[in-house]
Amino acid sequence: MRQHGKLEYGGLAAPQRTCVGCRVRTAKSELLRLVLVEDQIVPDLRGRLPGRGASLHPDPSCLELAERRRAFPRAFRVPGPLDVSRVRAHLEEENHEMSCRTPS
Repeated sequence: MRQHGKLEYGGLAAPQRTCVGCRVRTAKSELLRLVLVEDQIVPDLRGRLPGRGASLHPDPSCLELAERRRAFPRAFRVPGPLDVSRVRAHLEEENHEMSCRTPS
């Protein structure tokens, strides 16, 4: 039987998180942790920044879904719109690196 809050990955239990964009639960290691610094959302690549975090698939479509659903203010429990420009830049850079590595 699967433990609550865990997902079986190769026989090992892994913590689960929900993507704020697509609302799919998956292993924490497959998601990008985001934190709020002042009024700007920043990627927490090392998972060490203080404060409330939100998880997002490293996919621009999930970012668009989260923006359209106004999910970030709810996830961070703050009023008003938040700046996602640093997250968008990070995802574009990551996707560009992946496309450069893939042989055509």
